[in-house]
Amino acid sequence: MNYSVILCTINDKDKAKEIAKILLELRLIACANIVDNVCSLYRWQGEICEDDEYLMILKSRSDLFNELKDKITELHPYEVPEIISLDVEHGSESYLEWLNGQLK
Repeated sequence: MNYSVILCTINDKDKAKEIAKILLELRLIACANIVDNVCSLYRWQGEICEDDEYLMILKSRSDLFNELKDKITELHPYEVPEIISLDVEHGSESYLEWLNGQLK
């Protein structure tokens, strides 16, 4: 099994919780962490922007990424949401077993 941690920023904590709950109900993720007070600096439409955001850290299996990405894109308020998947190289066997059991 291959597992992933998916990172996604968003500007609204309630919307982050809503998206996380939908992803959990669909069994596309096993867990979501929402981190407050993320200062994001980025270039958008030729300008340098700075925004306060929330970081969603989502745990899933790599084979679910495309479906997960599509659902986040559908629900996310941004025109171009950040959706980045990082491979999990190592993890606690008991945690990864639990994680897998929570997914479809």
